[in-house]
Amino acid sequence: MAAKVKKGDKVVVLTGKDKGRTGEVVRVLVDDNRVVVQGINMVTRHQRPSQMDPGGIKRFEAPIHMSNVAHADPRDGKPTRVGFKTDEHGRKTRFSKRSGESIDV
Repeated sequence: MAAKVKKGDKVVVLTGKDKGRTGEVVRVLVDDNRVVVQGINMVTRHQRPSQMDPGGIKRFEAPIHMSNVAHADPRDGKPTRVGFKTDEHGRKTRFSKRSGESIDV
């Protein structure tokens, strides 16, 4: 099945502590059905020093489940569902069900 969320997509968080915030997908963890969104779901971890890294307290984005994010509509930025259709060249493209605009550029 084609992926509804891909790296580089703009998404809106639907639930959790970051509800309503928008960010860009940095990584998609397909096996776990999770995505990492830039600046969303920030966690703090204590890191042990290594030869390459001095260690200390680090902040980074933790993965969030795909069901808790929705695509941001290209027209107004509100959450939308994703549909698929074939374009005039026979390629499968994603589109916003809210406005009908294409998500793939």
